[in-house]
Amino acid sequence: MTKLTTHVLDIYSGKPGAGIKVELYYFNNNQREKKNTLTLNQDGRSDEPLLEGESFLNGKYELVFFIGDYFKNISKSDQLPFLDDVVIRFGISNSKEHYHVPLLVSPWSYSTYRGS
Repeated sequence: MTKLTTHVLDIYSGKPGAGIKVELYYFNNNQREKKNTLTLNQDGRSDEPLLEGESFLNGKYELVFFIGDYFKNISKSDQLPFLDDVVIRFGISNSKEHYHVPLLVSPWSYSTYRGS
């Protein structure tokens, strides 16, 4: 079960964050390397793990959730969003475990935690 997963819950509408673009980066000697780009499915989850197995390393990571685009699409608003890209930087200290990084989000706030 050595993998990294995520999901998004839109707490404003009470629905999964379907269609949100997510990018994953790994920091290698302070160099930011893109590892994955995906779009969340109808359940607000990725169809595949963000990383797994041999490519899942200990170290510093960054997830970028493009929620500004998501809320513009569901609200049909042309206004500049309060939150645009939500960036979560986190560390993996044991790549032999499953790490899950969920995002709870509204147009004005967000929260995250290490899930299971």
